[in-house]
Amino acid sequence: MEILVVTAQLADGPASRVLPALDLLAHSRRLVAYDVRAWGSGPDFDVVLIDARRKLIEARGACRMLRTTGLRVPMLAVVEEAGLVGVGVDWGLDDVVLADAGPAEVESRLRLATQAASAAAGASAGLINAGALSINPDTYAAKLKGRSLDLTYKEFELLKFLAQHPGRVFTRDHLLREVWGYDYFGGHRTVDVHVRRLRAKLGNEYESMIGTVRQVGYTLVLPPRAGIQPIVAEAEALLLQA
Repeated sequence: MEILVVTAQLADGPASRVLPALDLLAHSRRLVAYDVRAWGSGPDFDVVLIDARRKLIEARGACRMLRTTGLRVPMLAVVEEAGLVGVGVDWGLDDVVLADAGPAEVESRLRLATQAASAAAGASAGLINAGALSINPDTYAAKLKGRSLDLTYKEFELLKFLAQHPGRVFTRDHLLREVWGYDYFGGHRTVDVHVRRLRAKLGNEYESMIGTVRQVGYTLVLPPRAGIQPIVAEAEALLLQA
């Protein structure tokens, strides 16, 4: 297991200074400061440990910053017993562990946290996510930025097919075959009508998600990625508010 230890006390020495029990466990550790630019460098990690033994406000800010970067791995705070009262749900933590916890307890908390994260990822593995759009093929539910879309069966199937291939352009003939089937004898107007209805249900802000390529067909258009700078700026703003 790869563990990222985030601390303001880099000068204090190795990661085992934050959580001594780590020295008795066979896990790799990497120590970084409360700096968002350092978190994305180096190898991937499975768990994040936040040093919250002393500076609770700074630790809370680091937790919130990490969540704004899209962190998907479990995050645990290492605290002294007296600091437990200062830890709240707004930290975005998966668990807490006392700094003087023994190796058996630390190993158990790490294992449970990673297993819970894996189970949650498995439960959502069937979801189709395309930008602000989320589609669940099992329940025939589609949501746009958390808002449920009231779609007919064919509207749902058309949107799902486009969302499974974002950026790829499909002709009307191709869409008729994939969504309506080879035995369907309707014309191209069927696709155009369903696209028009889908755009209306997506609303003015998101209707452009279904793009038209003239004389070719339709495609699902995703917004450009924001990049790291807006993420860093938002994270630093959150830290200032902490």
